[in-house]
Amino acid sequence: MAGGWSKDGAVQEQIDASVDDAIKRARSQLPTGDSLKQCEECGTDIPEARRKAIVGVHLCVTCQSEFDAQQVSLHGYNRGGSKGSQLR
Repeated sequence: MAGGWSKDGAVQEQIDASVDDAIKRARSQLPTGDSLKQCEECGTDIPEARRKAIVGVHLCVTCQSEFDAQQVSLHGYNRGGSKGSQLR
């Protein structure tokens, strides 16, 4: 049921678009190409097991963890609100 000027299904379309955008962004950040033997940030050796497990890896575990922590703080989604508050 839509309210006001919105059409039926508008809320679900917005949710679907947000999910699609998040999936596209995540896929664009996946490593590609050949794995590096040394981290491009700090220069430490990347273990062979990591290079085999993640094709195209460019960062060591420590640098990847720091990068991931920075990305979490940059997301633009309201994950703290209840579903009901996001639908109003």
